Amino acid sequence: MPIVIASPLQNISPWSKAINALDDSIQVLTHEEAPNKEKIEFILAWNQPEGLFAQYPNLKTISSMGAGVDHLIRANDIAPQVQIVRIIDPLLSQDMFEFVLAIIMNRLRMLTFYYENQKQKVWNKKLYQRISDVRIGVMGTGKIGSHVAGKLSAMGFSVTGWGRSEGNAPDGLKKFHGMAQLGEFLSGCDMLISLLPLTSETRGILNRKNLKTLPQGSWLINIGRGALVVDNDLVQLLDQGHLDGASLDVFHEEPLPYDHQFWSHPKIHITPHIASLTHPGSVAGQIVENYYRTINNQPLINLVNRDLEY
Repeated sequence: MPIVIASPLQNISPWSKAINALDDSIQVLTHEEAPNKEKIEFILAWNQPEGLFAQYPNLKTISSMGAGVDHLIRANDIAPQVQIVRIIDPLLSQDMFEFVLAIIMNRLRMLTFYYENQKQKVWNKKLYQRISDVRIGVMGTGKIGSHVAGKLSAMGFSVTGWGRSEGNAPDGLKKFHGMAQLGEFLSGCDMLISLLPLTSETRGILNRKNLKTLPQGSWLINIGRGALVVDNDLVQLLDQGHLDGASLDVFHEEPLPYDHQFWSHPKIHITPHIASLTHPGSVAGQIVENYYRTINNQPLINLVNRDLEY
């Protein structure tokens, strides 16, 4: 039985090579190449075309090609019996940490400010902040968020976390949970890192009311999902001076439309969804494992709860 890859990717060869390096008996095909769709039980998907899954009547498992699963949760053509799994990549968690660390240290030492001065040939000095001066909040304390929070805490940052449920948190991390504790959490964040999954509950959670709760002069880093942010609310608070800036790696629509207001906003720093990139070689083992568990009707690893949406 082949694995079908359903994605706008033009080149699936890195994925097929990584899978076949572990098991060369598995045939990997694109959706267009699959001749007998009624025989397909396992699909690897990312931002798949609408209505694609309805063409596979005997589908059992859909694996996301990354940590996010909102592109699958919102699909209306996945039968109730089909199971969804996600990718959990330890390299992805470390990549996220290194990305936010770069943003934070750039902010503390004002490197962008000095780069702009260089272009204008201006010699101007400002006092910088130290690691011990900054309170960081991490929204989303799952595997990735807990890793990021733990690493930042180990470096000497004052770190708190927030999640929708009580759950677990890294040793020594003060964690808030639930909407009742969100305001208290946000009020203690000089820098807010958003790593929440996108669900019906979290969509638009970074709105005017909640962002206004952040202290004056705070900075937002969103590397979770673009639809967590209400764009106009963010711009309004930046223009009013309540927030000092925002580093955004994810957006409602990607690529970001050419005429979007974010492109030209002086307080918004944009990166094109590169905080972490899934490397097929580091996750192929999980894919192959779930492929054989699907064939053998065994419990899957990294199973998504479709009711919780993650």
